[in-house]
Amino acid sequence: MEHNTTFPIKIAELDALREEATSYLKGVQWDQSYKAKNRDKSVKDDSILLYLSKATGNSTSNVTSVSKSILALKKRLLPESVAIPLKLNRALFALQEGLTMGIWLKDSYGDASGLSALNERKSTLDGSQRREFDSKQHTATAYMLFGTAYRILYDLKPVASDDLSVLKNKFAGIPEISLMSPIKGISCMLFYFDKYLNHPEIITRDSDVVDFAVVFFEAVIAEIQLRLGSLEYTETITDRTYKLENSDFAVSGWENIYEGTAKSVEFNKIQFEEIVGNRDAKHFARRLTERLLSYDFTVKKNPFQELGGFMPVFMGYGIPGTGKSMLIAAIATRLKEHCDNLDIPFLFHPMPDTLISTFQGGSAEKMVQWMKPLQDPGKLIFAPIDDAENNLQERTAQGVSAGVKEVIGVFLRYTEGAYAVNYGNSSIGLFTNLPEMLDKAVISRVQGRFKIDGARTIPDFVDQDYLWWRKIEKTMPGFVNMQGPEKYSYLSEQGLAKNLGEILRHTEKPTEERVLAIYEQIEEKHEESEHLFYAELYKSIQKAFPFFSSRDIRNIQSAVSLRLTDFDLPKEWFENGDTYFRKDYDTKYGMLQELMKQNMKGLSFSDIRRQEVIRYLDNVATIADTDFKRKVDQRLHDMNVQMEARRRFEDEEN
Repeated sequence: MEHNTTFPIKIAELDALREEATSYLKGVQWDQSYKAKNRDKSVKDDSILLYLSKATGNSTSNVTSVSKSILALKKRLLPESVAIPLKLNRALFALQEGLTMGIWLKDSYGDASGLSALNERKSTLDGSQRREFDSKQHTATAYMLFGTAYRILYDLKPVASDDLSVLKNKFAGIPEISLMSPIKGISCMLFYFDKYLNHPEIITRDSDVVDFAVVFFEAVIAEIQLRLGSLEYTETITDRTYKLENSDFAVSGWENIYEGTAKSVEFNKIQFEEIVGNRDAKHFARRLTERLLSYDFTVKKNPFQELGGFMPVFMGYGIPGTGKSMLIAAIATRLKEHCDNLDIPFLFHPMPDTLISTFQGGSAEKMVQWMKPLQDPGKLIFAPIDDAENNLQERTAQGVSAGVKEVIGVFLRYTEGAYAVNYGNSSIGLFTNLPEMLDKAVISRVQGRFKIDGARTIPDFVDQDYLWWRKIEKTMPGFVNMQGPEKYSYLSEQGLAKNLGEILRHTEKPTEERVLAIYEQIEEKHEESEHLFYAELYKSIQKAFPFFSSRDIRNIQSAVSLRLTDFDLPKEWFENGDTYFRKDYDTKYGMLQELMKQNMKGLSFSDIRRQEVIRYLDNVATIADTDFKRKVDQRLHDMNVQMEARRRFEDEEN
């Protein structure tokens, strides 16, 4: 459901609840359930689960005090220190702020859902009203625990360690969560959090408290999300967003943007010069990296978006073996090197192969988890989808699984729709051998496209061999006893093009037959410099290719805009971040406008438009015709095999 209303969370209202939150940290009482106490039957003696199940919590004597436990930790870890160490203090403060936020959300839900009104006449409720009261009480408690955990993650995620795997391995889950009432919900949650804090193996240094809090409260959110199906009266949670004033903290229903907060995946480092041919693809990839790097972290905007030169979704396509995987690695390498040099956080976030699930709804859930990190404005993100036809296949094709349909649904929603947020810091790249098999709606989201066609010229083939035999030559000098080309220096043709005009200057007419025929027909009626030429051309193309729509025309327009920003960023900008990358947004925008004006001198709008229209329409026709050609070729092949088999059979008979 879309969140249609935003309500403020006023700081003054939170201040009034802070004392209540602190009292919970000072002391709560919780009686473990029989089930939680008896979990030790199947576990080893030394396990943390057994420790948790043996934890005492009988309401008569024992009070659980998280604040006392943190003070005890300080004594155990840093006996000499007078002040509470920074990380312990930070964790305690985050717990207090989280509980305050949870209580505020619970109260807001109570007012919006009618729970508060029911509570006031609690003693006079009849059976059905009592059931409604209990049900709303459970939902209020779940929302409070969710809000508490969410706020704690907001405060502690930025200061937690990058790698939490050690603590995650020690963590044995939360034995139980109580949604009976708000007080029971908080008591149960803090009881187990405290028991973990007191376990000698969990916290071994002060930073572990922050890290463990992140692991624990991520688990709280996961536990509550598992129970969402059983909660009723949630409309007043899912139809709104609560935003904290003077902050970017916001709670939207049960959404958790920290879910699957991704870590960069390892990749092989490859330079563009090591990729043979693919001039168009390499040029595009270089432009993509320069544009991503221009993102401004302060205002969360990218000046290239305003100039019309940014592509949140792009596509590289070509026959197998032309270098798609190498290109992905080269883009990641270039981005990582610049990000390291400029001290910018970078996330390489490829789509996993294991996305399609056999469970109903499982694929959508996994896809949401993969797409969520793309909405994080705090880093630059490159998210390639290799062999995109596997997960984003045409939905109307025979035998397409429900999982693929779910994945496409999520992709479309997050790339253009209610959930689509693009700050200009992330780009999704579809890489495919079979663009004609991609879903039409997915292809229409693609704003930049380029061919990955591998080696194409004599120097390309010479260089492809050179990259192979030079390794042999290095280990055994003189072994490769062959003569090199006279007037060619190896890899000199594999550099990057100055601009797209250099690559496309020979684009005068379409290469696809159907498009060429239409193009020449329109040329007889109008000049290419007339606007009517393109209107007539689009209308005729739509007749030949019924799926060609207004979105395609918008994509052509954005391709022309991209060409206007097709200029190099000066080398010195990369060498010293202060000259451009670290400047404020308005200064960066002004500098780019200057470059754009210089770049446009000598460019002809009608030439660029013609080149980009031809390039796009050729692409549309290629994708439409390839599928048909493949089917015809397959049928021909089968017929030839059959005829040859018949001929051989007859020969044997004779």
